[in-house]
Amino acid sequence: MRLYSMHWTDQIRRVKILLVVVAVLIAVASLVVSHFLVRDLAVEERNKMEVWAEAMRTLNQPNEDVDLSLVLKVIEGNNTIPVVVLDREDHVQTFRNVKLKGENYADSVDMALRMAHRMRHAGRTIRIALDESNDYIDVCYDDSVMIKRLNLYPYVQLGVVMIFVVVAIFALLTSKKAEQNKVWVGLSKETAHQLGTPISSLMAWTEILKENYPDDELLPEMDKDVKRLQLIAERFSKIGSLPEPVPSSLIEVMTHVIDYMDRRTSRKVKMEKVFPPQDIIVKINASLFEWVIENLCKNAVDAMEGSGRITLFMHDEGERVVIEVSDTGKGIRKKDIRNVFKPGFTTKKRGWGLGLSLAKRIVEEYHKGKIFVKSSEMGKGTTFRIELRK
Repeated sequence: MRLYSMHWTDQIRRVKILLVVVAVLIAVASLVVSHFLVRDLAVEERNKMEVWAEAMRTLNQPNEDVDLSLVLKVIEGNNTIPVVVLDREDHVQTFRNVKLKGENYADSVDMALRMAHRMRHAGRTIRIALDESNDYIDVCYDDSVMIKRLNLYPYVQLGVVMIFVVVAIFALLTSKKAEQNKVWVGLSKETAHQLGTPISSLMAWTEILKENYPDDELLPEMDKDVKRLQLIAERFSKIGSLPEPVPSSLIEVMTHVIDYMDRRTSRKVKMEKVFPPQDIIVKINASLFEWVIENLCKNAVDAMEGSGRITLFMHDEGERVVIEVSDTGKGIRKKDIRNVFKPGFTTKKRGWGLGLSLAKRIVEEYHKGKIFVKSSEMGKGTTFRIELRK
């Protein structure tokens, strides 16, 4: 399972990198192509405006040898390029393809003049001399709607590509999670099923031994271990379903875990509890939530290598309850903190790396709470924090 999870994670990482690279290449290619296309169209529009400006000069200086109908056809033929013509005194002579929203003609002319100044400031002006008296007109023009759209198109395309990448990555992560969930559920239910038969046999043998040896001091301990196996099988059977939470005493649940861990850990491991004086009642599935605390305590024991102190802290904050499990172990490296809840991740030589992953699922999916690493320092210890809504 661990090797499968790591292999799948590597595949997901490669696919994400490939998608990002493809998106970047598409965006760069689109920007380059659009840049050259817009540049060529801008040059062509500049040439058209030079012809149009020459037509305006001819119209302002009529000549018997000039075909005015052709001149007017050139002027009227511009239906796409915004243009404003100013005289020497900076007065608006005429304008075409310009959308003005003035309430009257004077307002429209004033708006056209301001637009012409912006065009001139952008360097889109063709000055045409009219006669030898240094009279001239300025033909101010702007990019056509087509060029503006082409300028915008690469960014729209880039946005679409990024949306595609995000959706693709989300789909991959969702499929990965769904597949992992199927594996967890199948493994858990099969484990519960396999444990069922030997546990039933052990329970029967325990009852027979009680009848034959009622005074044996070891039988109560055997009975406790059999019930413990039964509890473990029950927990595994609940993975994959949504167990109904019921109002439970958190202090009772935590105390039960502490008693269990005290009996099964080294005397060098000290269990401390910091609980409020009043009981805290929260809707939980007691057996599954005990599993979470046990996992955190077992990880703490491993981190301390069998010697140290585990502190279980609980506090009522009104709308939520905070539970913290702290140890004095070796701590977690900063680069590993974000991976501790991932299936298959473990720093131990032996282990599947499933404990914290299942703990996270139980807290967040079954109890709608939060679990995370509150703090960790190498050589000093780690604190896990659980937040539950009341």
